[in-house]
Amino acid sequence: MVNQPTFDLPRLTIDVAHQQGSFQLTASLNLPMSGVTALFGSSGCGKTSLLRLVAGLDRLQKGRIALGQTVLADTERKIRLPPHRRRLGVVFQEPRLFPHYRVAGNLRYGMPSHMAGRFDAIVGLLGIDTLLERYPATLSGGEARRVAIGRALLSDPRLLLMDEPLSGLDAPRKAELLRYIRRLSAEVGVPIIFVSHAPEEILEVADALVLMESGKVLASGDLDEMLLRFDLSESLSGFDGASRLLGWVSRHDDDDGLSEVELPDGQPLLLPRLDAAVGQAVRLRIPARDVALAAQSSVSGALDGLSYRNQLDAVIEEATHLPGHDASFELRLRLGDQALRARVTRQAWRELGLAVGQPVTALVRCVAFPAQHGQVPIE
Repeated sequence: MVNQPTFDLPRLTIDVAHQQGSFQLTASLNLPMSGVTALFGSSGCGKTSLLRLVAGLDRLQKGRIALGQTVLADTERKIRLPPHRRRLGVVFQEPRLFPHYRVAGNLRYGMPSHMAGRFDAIVGLLGIDTLLERYPATLSGGEARRVAIGRALLSDPRLLLMDEPLSGLDAPRKAELLRYIRRLSAEVGVPIIFVSHAPEEILEVADALVLMESGKVLASGDLDEMLLRFDLSESLSGFDGASRLLGWVSRHDDDDGLSEVELPDGQPLLLPRLDAAVGQAVRLRIPARDVALAAQSSVSGALDGLSYRNQLDAVIEEATHLPGHDASFELRLRLGDQALRARVTRQAWRELGLAVGQPVTALVRCVAFPAQHGQVPIE
């Protein structure tokens, strides 16, 4: 989903201090409510605790939480809206469906009458229209999660809170559910707070990121911008220095099983055949390890004698040594209005005569994009 302008969007404002046993959570956030915002950090960092405070499942000890003009909790003013009045949909790690209700009954539980007209659309969007007469015990893990998401959406929430919704699913079911979550953020228009400790999940669905550690917020902002911050590299090590580039499918080559994506600056990228229509926007994930450099620019023509199908004109915008990685340089390359991370050894930097501000060719292997992975169609 392409980030929307945020000037007229409601914001989730959080300024809290909360003690649970020996664990202290302190967080101050001001989040525009659009797309998917991920809360990321290792287990025990406070992600779920923060989500539960927003949902009203735990009583806030000190601070204030508001969604737009609605104050959800304010300890100084002694305000605490009960969970059922916050208009928040919550999806837990376990589906928590009523076993004695069929799927249709679970979906309609707590559904306000004005949502009846949206029932079929949401059921169809989640692909659960064939499950309506079944009982929860007969559903697969992925099916049960989709029903739980549908029930939350049919409560007409202003915000959807998802706490590790992919926990316990196998890889195919995770990929399936990620596709549905992406569609929700694009088509339903309900903003999502998505809690996860898995970088690959966040790279697939998130627009913004809140990075947490030991009960504190280290940083927050647009995910693509956060991925390019060298000062966060250690905390985001599981993301492998990945970059995300926006582009549009320009053509398919069925003979060679390839698709071409045009970047905003007009440069093309070849990758394995995408299940996306020509003209559709996609977001491409490129790990820094899959980017090589040639010291000369390819402006005058493609470099010869290389197996790299993707040769992108770029400029070295920043170079730095990361702590504990003195043998290599971490680079940020400028591609028009977008940026790409790359990594080279100190020896390559010296022998190629590289320097900040220098035009170079970024070389990206076509096989850096496994089929149907590392690219996200934007519905």
